[in-house]
Amino acid sequence: MALSPTAAQRRVIAAADPVSGRLKGTETQLAALVRRGLAFRHPRPPHDHFLTPAGHRIRETGAEPGAGAEPGAGAEVARGDSEGAEPARGGVFAARIGGEEAAAGDAGPARLREVRSAWQGLLELRRMSHPDGATDRPCGWERAHLVQAAALALEAAGCRPAGPDGADGYRVRATPQPEAVAVYGPDGTALRDCAATLERAGWQVGEHTEPRTRARYLLASPRKV
Repeated sequence: MALSPTAAQRRVIAAADPVSGRLKGTETQLAALVRRGLAFRHPRPPHDHFLTPAGHRIRETGAEPGAGAEPGAGAEVARGDSEGAEPARGGVFAARIGGEEAAAGDAGPARLREVRSAWQGLLELRRMSHPDGATDRPCGWERAHLVQAAALALEAAGCRPAGPDGADGYRVRATPQPEAVAVYGPDGTALRDCAATLERAGWQVGEHTEPRTRARYLLASPRKV
């Protein structure tokens, strides 16, 4: 649970870059924001600090920490990459992988802000992770959190996740294959939309058919170059 920032820390948050969430402040101020779950320190030089989705929410709305999602793609996003679809626990942000029960607040402007913040944080993480500063291909975090990364790309693009009944939306699932996820959709049109979305987000995508059920699905892997 993130702690409420002081007035001085709120001024640092308010001065953050509105898109990337890059912070400027003293080492003491930045370290305090990290302890409160409102910022994270990038592991690679120059070790800049960035807002988490909880920090973005305070910057944009003045909401207190704990009123919604906690640290996101740049910090610690809930994995949610099991074969089933369990909702995030404890207020930690998780992209909708499809098939889970939507938690309270997982719709409307607040959810859109959280998804947008998480996606922008992920793009900044890509930029900081790649020597050439590229944002058009996945980074190490995405390779370590395949299901969440693919689901975030889909949700951030406006694709609709499936409900508990598994219908009317995408479902992202882990596979036995290394660095690959399976994406299912309610029909061919939705599946093609998901494929186009993932390709734009830097994933390699192929369409396949399950031998037993004949159901069509996507096999997606993070692009390396």
